Amino acid sequence: MRKNKGFLLLELLLSLSAWFMLCLFFIPLLIDLKIQSQQLEVHKKAEQLLYEELQASIVDGQKYLNYSVSHQGIEYRIEWRDLSLSGQKEVCVKVEKHSFISKTEMCATPE
Repeated sequence: MRKNKGFLLLELLLSLSAWFMLCLFFIPLLIDLKIQSQQLEVHKKAEQLLYEELQASIVDGQKYLNYSVSHQGIEYRIEWRDLSLSGQKEVCVKVEKHSFISKTEMCATPE
């Protein structure tokens, strides 16, 4: 039988360093993926609120009021603006910059 003293520690250090290098590569990618997922969720919710506000103004004849909606700790501001002297209105949904979420603003006019 051969003696293999010392090889176990070397193999352990080699495998641990390989795992460490893999983690150094994949953890930032996973963090970036999580941030992009959160931004996509905020963008989707802003589009939904914009669509609902446009639909309510067309179908229900809702008055043009500015207000805020909070969803999962993020505040969405709904604002109505005058576009021109003709009296046409535009609705905008704004999300201010949050910890990992960039500023978002979406606007549309009722048709």
